[in-house]
Amino acid sequence: MTRFSECFLLVFGQLAAGGVIGLAVPPFAVIERGFYKSSAAVFLAAALVFLIGKGALAARPDAVPSPFEFVIWGAFVMALGTYTASLWGRRPRLTARTYTLTLFAAVAALGVSSTAYRLGPALGPTALLYPLGFVLSALVLGAVATGMLLGHWYLIDLGLSIEPLRRLQRYYTTVLLAQLAVLVLTLAALAAHPGPARDAVQLLWTEHAGLLVLRVVLGPLAALGIGVLIQRTLQIPQTMAATGLFYIAILAVLVGEMLGRLILFRTSLPL
Repeated sequence: MTRFSECFLLVFGQLAAGGVIGLAVPPFAVIERGFYKSSAAVFLAAALVFLIGKGALAARPDAVPSPFEFVIWGAFVMALGTYTASLWGRRPRLTARTYTLTLFAAVAALGVSSTAYRLGPALGPTALLYPLGFVLSALVLGAVATGMLLGHWYLIDLGLSIEPLRRLQRYYTTVLLAQLAVLVLTLAALAAHPGPARDAVQLLWTEHAGLLVLRVVLGPLAALGIGVLIQRTLQIPQTMAATGLFYIAILAVLVGEMLGRLILFRTSLPL
């Protein structure tokens, strides 16, 4: 049961990491600092939930803890906490440096977590595809969450330009397309190489094909459809309606990622 819990707990870590990366999309000089304060606090809370959950799972009798993974995620939480605290002061150099450190820690933490599920040799295609899959899931979760948070900010800053939200919508659509492309590439590449990874792909096709279809249709494809609606809504422009659509997009993304974590649990494939 520890493995099952770890797969779904991973969503909180990916949300935190991807959310921090997503904060780099809207221009910092255009949006008030309050948006970054509140958003960073949300992602910090998700990171703390993940880290506390990892600690609780590691304390179980049947657990096989990974100290290095816990340390790297702890470093990410510390960097994110320092960045969030710096936003309340007026030290732009500290804010910039801690944000950069947080970005590196986020990518490193996702890469380390991916090795716990990797099938096959360290120098095979899985060495790239597993961390790439983990990072893209984080980017999708972060993009939709940041879009929703920024949409709410328009209720506070009534004079804010529509361009930051349009930029986030384009980023959201781009990472979804990238995730779909990597998903197809992962299945094709792993199926072409003999070993446990190909066995896992065969298991997916024979016993969990319906789960894969649901993961794609209810996740990226549905989220892309909502992304098109958001784009058309922003052409009006209507930020409140776009924010409501981001809410729906969050549901589609979460359903897709939860199904992806179920596939990860059953097959160890990063889909």
